[in-house]
Amino acid sequence: MKSARENPASKRARKARSAAAPADAHGNGGHETAPQGSDLAPVVGQNLRRLRNKRGLSLEKLAKASGVSRAMLGQIELGQSAPTINVLWKIARALDVTFSALITSRGGGGTVVLRAADAKRLSSHDGGFVSRALFPFDEPRRVEFYELRLGAHKREQADAHPAGTTENLIVTQGAIQISIGSEVHRLDAGDAIVFEADAPHVYLNAGTQEAVMYLVMTYAEALT
Repeated sequence: MKSARENPASKRARKARSAAAPADAHGNGGHETAPQGSDLAPVVGQNLRRLRNKRGLSLEKLAKASGVSRAMLGQIELGQSAPTINVLWKIARALDVTFSALITSRGGGGTVVLRAADAKRLSSHDGGFVSRALFPFDEPRRVEFYELRLGAHKREQADAHPAGTTENLIVTQGAIQISIGSEVHRLDAGDAIVFEADAPHVYLNAGTQEAVMYLVMTYAEALT
């Protein structure tokens, strides 16, 4: 029995689709696959489209301002791509909004229980850095609360946040080294730090154990 062969036209189309896959912020082909945060994709897409239109920006202009490709922005707006943390930060800075403005669904208040099993997590490209929002996705806010996990021998670079942004970080497991401009600080379990985050900063876990941290981020004002 002869095996079915792909006809030449289909083969060319498949190759074209593969070649057209956009590069992500780290220069790798294809969009980010992040199952843990994939349910955020529609929310992020709706918020991105609303905020971009509110500022009168085309995809091309936002791509130039953020450094994220037009193709990737289009996929995010359509809910077809779950962006990495770094990509979301680039977009938030370009739109001059808080991080939560991109990931929250507007809704009512009241008591909210955030079950660990239902947590929405965002990860870095290699999965070594994972962020879990510990606040309800109901509205953009001035103060945000996160659980952060940085794998052994992993490094996470954060670009400068908007002026007036502060970070209050406590390490609860493992140890990290944090560099803020020319400053370098080592934090062991139980140590905390408060710093102005409007300069680039780097988290480094040089140990063999995953580091767990809790972060309170405060913006000068909530921009939407």
